[in-house]
Amino acid sequence: MLGVRTAALPASLRRTNQRTVISLLLRLGSASRADLAKAAGISQPTAGKITTELLRLGILQEAGSATESSAAGNGSASRLGRPGQLLRLDALHPRFLAVELGVSETSFSALPVAVQLEDQWTRSFPTPKSPEAWLAALKAAAQDFVNEELWGILISVPGIVDEQTGKVLFSPNLHWLEKINLPGLVRDLWDLPVLLVQEIRALALGHLTAEPGGEDFLLIDFGQGVGGAVVLEGELFSHPMPLSGEFGHTPVAGNRRRCGCGALGCLETLVSERGLLESFAAADKHRRAPAPASWKAFSTRVNKSGLDPWLTETLNATAPVVAGALNVLGVRRLVVTGHLTELPACVSYLSAEVSKGAMWGRFGEIIVQTAPHRRAAGLVAAGIDRLVLPDDDSRAMVPSRVAASAA
Repeated sequence: MLGVRTAALPASLRRTNQRTVISLLLRLGSASRADLAKAAGISQPTAGKITTELLRLGILQEAGSATESSAAGNGSASRLGRPGQLLRLDALHPRFLAVELGVSETSFSALPVAVQLEDQWTRSFPTPKSPEAWLAALKAAAQDFVNEELWGILISVPGIVDEQTGKVLFSPNLHWLEKINLPGLVRDLWDLPVLLVQEIRALALGHLTAEPGGEDFLLIDFGQGVGGAVVLEGELFSHPMPLSGEFGHTPVAGNRRRCGCGALGCLETLVSERGLLESFAAADKHRRAPAPASWKAFSTRVNKSGLDPWLTETLNATAPVVAGALNVLGVRRLVVTGHLTELPACVSYLSAEVSKGAMWGRFGEIIVQTAPHRRAAGLVAAGIDRLVLPDDDSRAMVPSRVAASAA
């Protein structure tokens, strides 16, 4: 939500400052107007106008005085500067229905603006194999979450997604998404704006929300598939053709596994959750040992016994793809999310191999960090940015609903 554009018009500059204030309060918890002005690098009158507007919209709420908060023992660590009337993001009213549409499972929660920075989904159900069944399951499970206070429905989806038109162009592991108008079908259930966000981009937005002041980074998620997203100069990288970060579909020499995209040898057939379990089962069969019953059984084995040769080979195939991406982008910070975060030995080995292939490893240091899934926070950030506070007033999808719910 951060990022100042040069030669900004007053309206877009106002929205940039609004997003900055929101990001600051996500990190700080609460702060006075004076403290927000100082932290954001804006004048106090400007900070006053911005916070008044955000209060009117219901994005912020008053949190008492700094003196009262300090006396209660919960304000000294989260605020900056001198005492004053504290503000915080609204945590009382659910504003968005956030939906994580996964290959095997769909999860959702009704979320306020003050979303938790780590995913905590309220309910979930197995993802059906048809849009009709998925819509029926979502309606049955989420009906009591939808009310007049909601500003919109935010859905993270896998694959190649044109977020501006709300169209899934290609989803190798969930092909039925390509054949439907998902936002239109959901709007038929509930009369609310619907926003689609590509699932890995939502993760990167969530990480940017949690750590807005850090270096540029490449985020790679290892899950049912393998995908990435890039943050440059404080903003999520976007392109008119929504095709980027498709690391999982890089071919690996000698790999004959068929991928959901239709090609042979894609990296994700080796290092996705399903690919790793398939390799482990084959290795166990050779050793006349039972195949793992679950990811838990597999991770327990790896964390106890270390890296088997087949797993080392898989990581050796993964590292050059990641290192090449870092070299092309010119960044040195890699954020790893997904199932590999449960396998410290894998992350350590992968980090070392990436450092050997990335040019930053010759001139400095490759920074590799693991992070939890922050997809819900990314969805809320996208909802505020695109539904409530877009750069162009004419593109705002929910101004009347926001104003009505805040009244």
